[in-house]
Amino acid sequence: MDDSHAVIRKAYEDFAHGDFPAVFAAFDTAIKWHVPGHSPLSGDYTGHDQVAGFFQRTMALSDGAFGIELQNILSEQDLVVVLATVRAQRNGISASFEEVHVWRLHEGKAVEFREYQGDEQREDRFWS
Repeated sequence: MDDSHAVIRKAYEDFAHGDFPAVFAAFDTAIKWHVPGHSPLSGDYTGHDQVAGFFQRTMALSDGAFGIELQNILSEQDLVVVLATVRAQRNGISASFEEVHVWRLHEGKAVEFREYQGDEQREDRFWS
């Protein structure tokens, strides 16, 4: 396991435990964050404040019932690909979504995150 792999795996573990300061410690202060689609969560976010706002909005829309289960992590140098299942509840409905998360790191910090959704239209409907 290389360093980039370890940094990202730990960030997911910290997220699962609600340790957001540790999650943000893995992110460059100017991180670029992209979520596809047309839902209230879709868009481009830059920096810790905007990404924190994205996390807060995600938790608010799911009444805090949001989690990510790692299926696999693939890494090579400063590129990490995560195969994940996102689980959430919204308006009394539970759902799970298969996603691919692509991370770019520089000097041990995540500088870019891109989410690829297995069924973008279904996620748009769920979050809207």
